Amino acid sequence: MRREGYEFQVSKPKVILKEIGGQVMEPVELVLVDVPEDFVGVVIEKLGSRRAELVNMLPPEKGYVRMEFRIPSRGLIGYRSEFLTDTKGNGIMNSVISGFEPWMGEIETRSHGVLVAWESGEAVSYGLYNAQERGNLFIGAGTPVYEGMVVGSNPKNEDIVVNVCKRKHVTNMRASGTDEALRLVPPVVMSLEQHLEFVADDELIEITPKTIRLRKRILSSDQRAKQRAKKNEA
Repeated sequence: MRREGYEFQVSKPKVILKEIGGQVMEPVELVLVDVPEDFVGVVIEKLGSRRAELVNMLPPEKGYVRMEFRIPSRGLIGYRSEFLTDTKGNGIMNSVISGFEPWMGEIETRSHGVLVAWESGEAVSYGLYNAQERGNLFIGAGTPVYEGMVVGSNPKNEDIVVNVCKRKHVTNMRASGTDEALRLVPPVVMSLEQHLEFVADDELIEITPKTIRLRKRILSSDQRAKQRAKKNEA
């Protein structure tokens, strides 16, 4: 790949479904979780939102509670890093395939949106400074970007288009004290595994020998807006 200058793109991981007796079946796993007592509530809440069913809970022992869940395999995609964050690295989770069961319904695995580049060019400090007020950035100044590239995440449940290539308007009138240095928050750097957990259904991971990027399947913001309108009408 490096010699030929190739790249490839990866979509969100999906589980293999089966149809048995005319019914769609999906793989289900048994998950064993050991967490400190303080984090029991958040773990039950997060796994519950992923269609998990609490099967058993043992009394605390040495400050740790053991819980057993049944959960669709697709509900675990992207959760392990979230689990470590929620338990501050103190949680232990193991899982094993239990078998195939009837489809359990849709699961929303990512509850927040992303920041999407509005135009192609090079990210500059002024554009990034304005964009970082909307969320966490994945890139720094000087990074080449293109329309439709994901440049950060935001806490709202929607995607926001930002112009990270926007430069400060220059005039010949300067006021003292207004040209302060722009302070940028260091960008969030994710590994390939973290990208696979983060990517949504309408996004792709772009992998080259030198970098890993996240992009929308449909790069044009106008085309994405038209697709959303059609989806809402249906």
